[in-house]
Amino acid sequence: MQRSSSDTIRAMLILALLFFLFGFVTWLNGTLVPYLKLACELTTFEALLVATAFYIAYFVMALPAGKLLERTGYKNGMTLGLLVMAAGALTFIPAAMLRAYPLFLTGLFIIGTGLTVLQTASNPYATIVGPIESAAARISMLGICNKLAGVIAPIVMGGIILKNADVIERTLPTLDPAGRAALLDELAGRVTGPYLAMAIALVALGIALRLAPLPPIPEEAAGPEDGAAKGSIGSHPRLVLGAIALFLYVGVEVIAVDTIGLYGQALGVPLDSAKLLPSYTLLAMVICYVLGILTIPRFVRQSTALWVSAVLGTVLTLLVVAVPLSTVWHVPGLDLERFTVSMIDLPASVLLVALLGLANALMWPAIWPLAIDGLGSLTKTGSAVLIMAILGGAVLPPLYGALAGESGAGHQQAYWIMVPCYLFILWYGVKGHRRKRWA
Repeated sequence: MQRSSSDTIRAMLILALLFFLFGFVTWLNGTLVPYLKLACELTTFEALLVATAFYIAYFVMALPAGKLLERTGYKNGMTLGLLVMAAGALTFIPAAMLRAYPLFLTGLFIIGTGLTVLQTASNPYATIVGPIESAAARISMLGICNKLAGVIAPIVMGGIILKNADVIERTLPTLDPAGRAALLDELAGRVTGPYLAMAIALVALGIALRLAPLPPIPEEAAGPEDGAAKGSIGSHPRLVLGAIALFLYVGVEVIAVDTIGLYGQALGVPLDSAKLLPSYTLLAMVICYVLGILTIPRFVRQSTALWVSAVLGTVLTLLVVAVPLSTVWHVPGLDLERFTVSMIDLPASVLLVALLGLANALMWPAIWPLAIDGLGSLTKTGSAVLIMAILGGAVLPPLYGALAGESGAGHQQAYWIMVPCYLFILWYGVKGHRRKRWA
């Protein structure tokens, strides 16, 4: 069934709003990590369990989400995903009242579950709502919405939940146990208002989406009904290898965003400045997404964009671990109190972590269409497998945390974990995605 360009444009506008929303929710984690570390008195390893609780939901719930979509269709599935996210956001209210870290993690898992349904539906929808050869460009457009939300999220939430964080850190050691508990309870309670507002917005958007004129994608549009669609999911090497590449990509992306604030703090960057560092990484991703839209597929193939990104990621990671910790760069910084921009000194190694956003931006939109190309009627199940690969965001950041410890040098050398990940992605972009059979 042919879809008009107006149908595609309408669908992309609705998807853009969704991607902005779950970008805002997802990239709050970079701010929640130092916030919960302070409010709940955690180690680096424990704080990075924020990523584990959030991203493990994709692995646990992806196949059930795929089965759900077979019953509900894409549109109803996305609506349900928004409502589940709202339930997760509401869980933050009792978690804050009790200052209970396990309950915060439960809320993050529920939010991740809702996002699993959303992503299982929205990513293949964006891929097949137009020509497959321009899928990476469409997903890049949606990625800009996602990462712009990520740039904004640390600035907005950091200004609310981590206001005067440096003062709190200095004050805590001077207080008696009762005073310390009272100050930490006040800090924990700062998330109540924002997450209540988020829950209301998610419910409203879910209702609006249910009523929106999102064009349906018939089952036969999921992919070509040819020999490539036959057999089981495991008989398609490009999908299986693509899932591994996606697992590693999500892991390095989450490390680059969620650890940069802790790394900055370990090198002496004040928390009031460190809380904004995730925005630097995500801004770099936005810049590269724009380049992707302008060049894919007109000048650059999806596979080329992938292996070039992997080479860049490898080079930048080697620089991160090699640059002396004493080296600083003079860069723009945002003063949240006065909403002014001024030049500040930041460690060069930290800023090189932010530049990893340039390497990571085009990996998701390039891997996804390469992996599901030719799956035909298996597209929904294949999409669920790729969503399961987001487990990388749950596994690799805690491994980084375990390697990092609390010292600046430990944080720096822990970034070695990213090098083999980028090398596998490089191989997939050059050769792995071409494999149509195992032997």
